[in-house]
Amino acid sequence: MKKLCVIGAGAAGLAAAKNGLKLNCDVTVFEQSNAVGGTWVYTDEIGKDKYGLDVHSSMYKGLHTNLPKEIMSFPDFPIPYQEKSYILAEDMLAYLNLYADNFKLKEKIKFEHHVVRVRPLIDDTWEVLVRDLKIEKYLIYNFDLIFICNGHYHTPIIPFYEGKNFFKGKILHSHDYRCPDPFENETVLIIGAGPSGMDLANEISKKATRVTLSHHLPEPPKTQFKTNVDLKPDVVKLTEDGAAFADGTLNTFSVVFYCTGYKYTFPFLSFDSGITCDDNFVRPLYKHCININRPTLAFIGLPFYVCATQMFDLQARFCLTFMTDKKKIPSKTEMIEDSEKEMNKRWSKGFKKHQAHLMGCDQGKYYEDLSKTAEIEPLKPVIAKLHNFSSLRFLDDLTNFRQDIFRIIDDETFIKVQ
Repeated sequence: MKKLCVIGAGAAGLAAAKNGLKLNCDVTVFEQSNAVGGTWVYTDEIGKDKYGLDVHSSMYKGLHTNLPKEIMSFPDFPIPYQEKSYILAEDMLAYLNLYADNFKLKEKIKFEHHVVRVRPLIDDTWEVLVRDLKIEKYLIYNFDLIFICNGHYHTPIIPFYEGKNFFKGKILHSHDYRCPDPFENETVLIIGAGPSGMDLANEISKKATRVTLSHHLPEPPKTQFKTNVDLKPDVVKLTEDGAAFADGTLNTFSVVFYCTGYKYTFPFLSFDSGITCDDNFVRPLYKHCININRPTLAFIGLPFYVCATQMFDLQARFCLTFMTDKKKIPSKTEMIEDSEKEMNKRWSKGFKKHQAHLMGCDQGKYYEDLSKTAEIEPLKPVIAKLHNFSSLRFLDDLTNFRQDIFRIIDDETFIKVQ
């Protein structure tokens, strides 16, 4: 029986634990909060929590999913029926709790346990140093396998702009956003037009006097924002009372609000773990998950612009197939060659380092590759198809796309019923 350590009890950690148990692993999950759900757990806290740790969740009040529920469940455990496709965050959290209860995962979770260090030992096992937050005690465990499931929406990226230190207004990051009320009568510059930037521009404009969304999208979004929202190209520098833009214009703002994404961070990994992370490029990894240098450690959930929960389950099954010796893992040389071949394709397409794990419209090929390589049950092709369709709807009609209702007809087909 392999001893499996799972770091994090969000959706990725739950998928890892459930599939580990299915293969008769001795599973222990460490979760620094007191609940399952990871980023889906709402808290009013920002900054540090009561234990002095960085608040993990970026959840805000009233959030509805930006993907339809039909593609947000685990493959073998559907979200309970409701008419709407875009559901409240509370419903998603309730679903994750239902999943954990159904597969008896909570009894495997050590809540309020913060992982301090993970380091390899000479016998190819792993030593894990954990801080029990409730009793303020440090504990040491040993494991055969490590699954890192700590998510990547918790450590903000704050870009540097000339003049940043002279700006006299407020500077915030979306990680600390909880509701639009603090933006009442403010003039707000939102930097970044990813899903958070678009969504929060729409929310904040309900309270703010004026909102400017700075972006570098190839084409401006087709969404019709409120009349107090305008679009600008990249910020060139900040001033005492505002910002200068790439088109030569200047404007004044009382708040600069960064929607500039998050860093992939694994502060608990020792230097000899075999892993480096540079500008969100985690390497060397086989198929974006297995540590090539030490293949008894894997990451669940690094790829983005994906059907996350479905992919977590698939990645967990993929990794466990090799890590529990159900199938022989390729040699180190073969894994390096496979990784380099794929990354070279990405660089040739113009991908930047921070896009090393971006999937987007190619996600279906990634899912298919995982299932074929490990000879495991694939994801239904309709999952990626619906994700790609709904993502376009988000860009084209931000204010109305959550009214869409979808139904999956079969493994290949979905329909939009409203």
